[in-house]
Amino acid sequence: MPIQQLTLRQPDDWHVHLRDGAMLQAVAGATARSFARAIVMPNLSPPITTVEAAVHYRQRIREALPDGSRFEPLMTAYLTDAIDPAEIERGFRQGAWVACKLYPAHATTNSAAGVTSIEAITPVIDTLERIGMPLLIHGEVTSADIDIFDREAVFIERHLAPLLARHPGLKVVLEHITTSDATDFVRSGPANLAATITPHHLHINRNAMFAGGLRPDFYCLPVAKRELHRIALRAAATSGNPKFFLGTDSAPHARSAKEAACGCAGIFNAPFAIESYAAVFDQHNALDKLEAFASEFGPRFYGLPLNEGTITLERQPLVVPDRLHRNDAAGTAVELVPFHAGETLPWRLA
Repeated sequence: MPIQQLTLRQPDDWHVHLRDGAMLQAVAGATARSFARAIVMPNLSPPITTVEAAVHYRQRIREALPDGSRFEPLMTAYLTDAIDPAEIERGFRQGAWVACKLYPAHATTNSAAGVTSIEAITPVIDTLERIGMPLLIHGEVTSADIDIFDREAVFIERHLAPLLARHPGLKVVLEHITTSDATDFVRSGPANLAATITPHHLHINRNAMFAGGLRPDFYCLPVAKRELHRIALRAAATSGNPKFFLGTDSAPHARSAKEAACGCAGIFNAPFAIESYAAVFDQHNALDKLEAFASEFGPRFYGLPLNEGTITLERQPLVVPDRLHRNDAAGTAVELVPFHAGETLPWRLA
C-alpha cells in the first residue's frame, strides 16, 4: 500500500524572490507556510549592495510575515563590478548576509547592475574564498549571439569551469539548474560545488510555454529546456546526491507584468512548493529521499544547523486555484497565478 502520510524535518528554500513593498506583503506568508528559512534574492530596485540595505530589507520581510511566524530570512549581497570586498566581509562577519549573488548583467529581472566580467571582481572572489562565504550564481551568458536554450551550458564551459580552476576553495551554488550539462558538471565537480533545482523545472519542459498559445505563466529565466534535460534534473533531484538540493526560485509578478508586450520572467510556486516536489519524488518512488533533498543537504552545504521542527504531508488531493488574491498591509488585493494553477496535486500539507 502506498505511503499515506509523510513527516519531514522542516525544509528550507535556498533560493526565493520575496520582492518588496506590496508584493512582499502579499507573498511572504506563502514561503513561511512550510519553510523555516530561505535564501532571499537581492535583485530589488535598487539592489541590496550594502550591509545597511540588507539589514533594513530583512526587517521589512519580518514585518510582512504572519503573526507568530518563526520564518528566518537569510540575506544575500548583490554583486556589482564596483562592490567593495571589505563591505562583503563586514556583512558576513556581522551576520547581515550569508552569501553573495552573482547575476551576469542583464541576465534576468533587475540584473542591469550585475557583473559584466567575473575576472573584474577577482578581489571579491578572493575574499569569498578566504572567508568561506558561498557564491550563488545565475549561470547564463547574455551574449545575443548565443541561443537562449544554450546559455547555461555555454556559461559553464566559458566561465564556471575556469572560475573553479582559479579558485579551488570557493564555495559555489549553481542556482536553478535547467540542463543535463549542469547536472553532469555539478555531479562530477568538487565537494564545494552544489546546485539548486526548482519544482517547475522538474515538472515542465519548454513546450509548456507554447501549449495552446503563448503561456506567460510558464516563462522563467533560465527558461525550461527540452524534455531530456527535465529527465536529467529529475534523476539528479531524486538521486540522494547531496550536491543537489531544494531552491524554488519562486518569483511572483503582477498580472500586468506577466501579460504584457514584454512579459516578466518568473513562476510563483511558493504557495504549494513542497507539495509540488513531493509529487515528483512520489512519481520516482523516492519519497524516502525527499527529506534529505528538502531539509538536510542545503543547510549542510551552507554550514548551518538542521531545523528541529517538522511538517507532515498527507496523500490527499489538492486542487490548486487558478488565481490567488493576497492583501497587502493596506488591504489592497494582489492577484497572482500560482504554479500548477487549475491542476490537482496528490499531496497536501497536513
